[in-house]
Amino acid sequence: MTTERKRLVHEFSQEIHDASAENVDDLLPDYYHADAEWHGPEPINAVEGPDAIADAYWGPLLESFPDLEKNDYILFAGEFEGGKWVCATGNLVGTFENDWLDIPATGHATWLRYGEFHRVVDGKIAETRLLVDILDVMRQAGYQFVPALAPEVVIPGPTTQDGVLLDEQDDEASEKTLQVVEGMIDGLHDYEEEGLDGMGLEKFWHEDFMWYGPAGTGTTRGIDGFQEYHQAPFLEAFPDREGGDHVARFAEGNYCASTGWPSVKATHLGDGWMGLPATDEPVGMRVMDFWRREGDKLAENWVFIDKIDLLQQMGVDIFERLRNDQQYF
Repeated sequence: MTTERKRLVHEFSQEIHDASAENVDDLLPDYYHADAEWHGPEPINAVEGPDAIADAYWGPLLESFPDLEKNDYILFAGEFEGGKWVCATGNLVGTFENDWLDIPATGHATWLRYGEFHRVVDGKIAETRLLVDILDVMRQAGYQFVPALAPEVVIPGPTTQDGVLLDEQDDEASEKTLQVVEGMIDGLHDYEEEGLDGMGLEKFWHEDFMWYGPAGTGTTRGIDGFQEYHQAPFLEAFPDREGGDHVARFAEGNYCASTGWPSVKATHLGDGWMGLPATDEPVGMRVMDFWRREGDKLAENWVFIDKIDLLQQMGVDIFERLRNDQQYF
């Protein structure tokens, strides 16, 4: 049942608060299949099985943030190409007591923004796709590598505070949400022929919608803010981009989400995005989107891009810069 797999994932989020680096490997087999595949952000990337997931991700994370909480503010489920999925986004919050991924500990409260998709089979997780905004953790630790165009903030949950959908939702509402999102995606592909003004964003987005972007891009408000601070610079840098190659895409109630690994493929043809000159090289982008529909249009959009992986493809090793304290490009 849909509700059972949603509660499985949400229960795991609650259990993390009582877990530690020493015992998280005992917790994971309760939720993961023995051969589960796990795909995370650069530099962790792919591992298989609960022990490897604990060793590569949860153990080091809990060592660095011993009082860690995992707070889902959006969680819902759906099916895609025969797979039964649960997605969630929110903030991991903890005190940064020990270095993590070579990021120096600050001793301060830190927000680690995450997005995740879990494919559930026979009551346990068989596959996870997870992004954490590691670049933003670096920013909070005092390392500003990317000159963001818009404000970088602690990303909030839905303004309606109704994003954790543990109960069944109306099928008609779910279908409507999916149709609005897929119509919007089709509109984004009109850029090459019509330019920014011909993409018809006003048909799909509320005039004052909120777009919550990753570190190095920031958060924007309204169609004008979205176009000026994200879309125009992005499309100038990657004019031939093609998206929609999704591992999962589904809607439930007023919410929709998608992810791809990568879901966007492009050539870096324009100068200036994230302060970098064009490389003329192809890139792939690991992306996650979460949307909230209000009426006939989209009111909020939470966006993840694995920028450290993307920058690596563009010739920039962020972790080398971190170790050498080489900030800005």
